[in-house]
Amino acid sequence: MRKISFLIVFSLFSFLTIYAQKVEVPLDTSVVTRHSVNINGERIDYTAETGTLPLWNEDREPIASLFYTYYTRNGVKNTENRPLVISFNGGPGSASVWMHIAYTGPRVLKIDDEGFPVQPYGIKENPHSILDVADIVYVNPVNTGYSRPIPDKEGKVDREKFFGVQADIEYLAEWLNTFVTRKNRWLSPKYLIGESYGTTRVSGLALELQNSQWMYLNGVILVSPTEIGLDREGPVEIANRLPYFAAAAWYHDALPQELQSKDLHELLPEVEEYAINELLPVLVKGGFMEDSKKQEVAERMAYYSGISEKVILQNNLEVPFRYFWKELLREDEGFSVGRLDSRYRGLDAKESGDSPDYNSELTSWLHSFTPAINYYLREELKFKTDLKYFMFGPVHPWDRSGNNTGENLRQAMAQNANLDVMIQSGYFDGATTYFNAKYSMWQLDPSGKMKDRLSFKGYRSGHMMYLRSEDLEKANNDLREFIQNTLPGEGEPAKY
Repeated sequence: MRKISFLIVFSLFSFLTIYAQKVEVPLDTSVVTRHSVNINGERIDYTAETGTLPLWNEDREPIASLFYTYYTRNGVKNTENRPLVISFNGGPGSASVWMHIAYTGPRVLKIDDEGFPVQPYGIKENPHSILDVADIVYVNPVNTGYSRPIPDKEGKVDREKFFGVQADIEYLAEWLNTFVTRKNRWLSPKYLIGESYGTTRVSGLALELQNSQWMYLNGVILVSPTEIGLDREGPVEIANRLPYFAAAAWYHDALPQELQSKDLHELLPEVEEYAINELLPVLVKGGFMEDSKKQEVAERMAYYSGISEKVILQNNLEVPFRYFWKELLREDEGFSVGRLDSRYRGLDAKESGDSPDYNSELTSWLHSFTPAINYYLREELKFKTDLKYFMFGPVHPWDRSGNNTGENLRQAMAQNANLDVMIQSGYFDGATTYFNAKYSMWQLDPSGKMKDRLSFKGYRSGHMMYLRSEDLEKANNDLREFIQNTLPGEGEPAKY
């Protein structure tokens, strides 16, 4: 991609100096640049706007400055027909960087085809971006990216307004009202996409936007979803681990040959059926399970997981995730495997132990993302500031109480007949496993009356499945298809 022109526009220019930080925090400003990109063989001219927009309190005083990047396709005359995708990452405390420069945006990282970092670091065109079919805004919650709270007259910040499940949802809904109004996007079809904890965020926002802002959505996309407040403790949680164990073991050639020779899409349904129909019922018996049955279950779990029957029995059939990441390759190779993406291997100080020394996949990702986003925002998008870009910002302690976001999403769907949901998961994600994502989808609507509006897509990658070149294309095409299929026809009413 070559930038064909750029225009720097400072609008509504207002800077607030936070003397304690000894750096200027831009409160209400924007920088606009012009670009082009080839997507699926078509040249797309677009505008990138980076800026900050205030969050107001009840007295219409600014209490935070939120940083965003907003991409719009040029030459679109009627934005009322142009979808708007509102993108969040997770953490909590993570900037909106991961999906921005590695998944849906017009520019992506320079990495190898499997997602591993290469030097020199940098950015390149994304030929699969959804910018051809939708405009996109990447939002950074407070204390992520360049977003910051604004202290009151006494120099204090009320952390309860920002750092918790409900607070996060409520203030972001208010901010989105301001953004949509400023950008004149009230008539546009709207979509929320969130990754990891961002799925908790957007699940809650779906209902909050409807009930508090009277803003109705066409779709919600959950990328590598959390539990979104849905219960799956006890035997269900233990049984649900096995399909992921099998996927990770398959990737590392750690399964028996008769399983290893199968394609992943042939293997996983077999393991899922065992987990649901055979493993779960016997786990319910706990310590009262017959010894012979316990031995039989341990043998079968070892067969599917790539770890020994002895280890499984030592853990009473409940092998912790962290132990699995340490154990899978311990005997043969002496490496640990990654949490968020178990394709990555880690090198620990000792082969002994019950958990890896570090997250090998996250360390690898920070190699690529940190230099790239700092360069991209300053040099290509021309947003200049001395603020530190928080890849992971100070948001803890985080109030996790009252997490009913799954139920919130169900209720939003029930109230809005036009609202569909798609889930995207990587098979090698050990933090928010693909099978737990399926389970959440199955449990989201107990009535079963909305199951035709829920869909699941799986990928041969991890938590950030789009880092793998093949899945970057596939996942964006799945998004593109989801958006196009959820746009209502002309004059079509939203009713049951």
